[in-house]
Amino acid sequence: MTTQRFRFFTAGESHGQGLTAIIEGVPAGLNLSESDIATDLARRQHGHGRGGRMKIEKDQAKITAGVRHGKTLGSPISLWIMNRDWENWTDRMSITPVEEEIERVTRVRPGHADLPGSLKYRFDDVRNVLERASARETAARVAVAGIAKRLLDEFGVSFQSHTISLGNVHAKIPKSVNDVDWNALQSDPVRCADKEASQQMVDAIDAAKKDGDTLGGEVEVRVSNVPIGLGSYVQWDRRLDGRIAQAICSINAFKGVGFGLGFGATTKRGSETHDVIQAIETWDERLWPHETNRHGGIEGGISTGEEIIVRAAVKPIPTLATPLPSVDLETGEEVLAHYERSDVCVVPAAGVVAEAMVAIILADAWIEKFGGDTIEEIRNNFKNSQKSLKPRKA
Repeated sequence: MTTQRFRFFTAGESHGQGLTAIIEGVPAGLNLSESDIATDLARRQHGHGRGGRMKIEKDQAKITAGVRHGKTLGSPISLWIMNRDWENWTDRMSITPVEEEIERVTRVRPGHADLPGSLKYRFDDVRNVLERASARETAARVAVAGIAKRLLDEFGVSFQSHTISLGNVHAKIPKSVNDVDWNALQSDPVRCADKEASQQMVDAIDAAKKDGDTLGGEVEVRVSNVPIGLGSYVQWDRRLDGRIAQAICSINAFKGVGFGLGFGATTKRGSETHDVIQAIETWDERLWPHETNRHGGIEGGISTGEEIIVRAAVKPIPTLATPLPSVDLETGEEVLAHYERSDVCVVPAAGVVAEAMVAIILADAWIEKFGGDTIEEIRNNFKNSQKSLKPRKA
């Protein structure tokens, strides 16, 4: 397997004291502050259909190592996100043994890690699984991505995400990233660029909530100003689309990934699928442009210089207010699944998390391609690489 250059690890449970992240591979000399991380953490908490937990938490990432006087040191960076809800769980989630008897969770939820996780690690209390398998962990990932985005922002790379379907409601998908007012989108209750579809999505969430049910959907991530050459075709684990797909599918509830047309390409002929490369007169600005971007900015596992477009499917979350039939882990008898305070729909927030994982993979691929020990060295490598991309006789 390829060794990641920008890599991270997280630790922490949903109702534990907090979340920790350790990030390696960030070059020295990059300007970085906690405010660079704060915006996306706030975006992750918003969206119609979120549960009561979002009213408790106000996620803030504290940088505790790897930065001095506002600049990265090239050493590992550590982040800490406190769980405000911890004060309500100090006995149930205590690090040390407690004298009182703690009620065990034994009713497993269909669609969650409850059953396979408990059997794999031989737990008799499902809480040992659900606390770490919870999507609460994605707050740490979004914080890590704030650093990845700060790095890529040095080179003009920008990220956007939005909801393109929710339940049976499908939005009109913009042709270009410039067709959307992204600042206004952040205030939309479901982060949808189609106002008519947005209201229908809100209604669908309300109907599901009334029935004690949940809803899934599809999100789209768009990345602008990505240069040619990230990723590689030479080994399976270096292909950029493969790395992004793995990262997306590592997020809770994500079950499918496509690039550009994605699964839509299966119904078309080749002449309707591939992106024709254009011949142009001047090579001062744009290099090797395409007439269309049906492949989503990646061909042969390598970025083409076009906008990267990733679409991903989010299943309805498995914690239902009207629980599904299930079994008891201890007795094997039929019961109703465990219910714990939860969301009705996470799709709007899931788009922010998907955006985060794409940013992390692109930061890793960027350092792989243009790497150096300092941000200045990476900047010089990038400039020299761009000069080499023009036609050989241009």
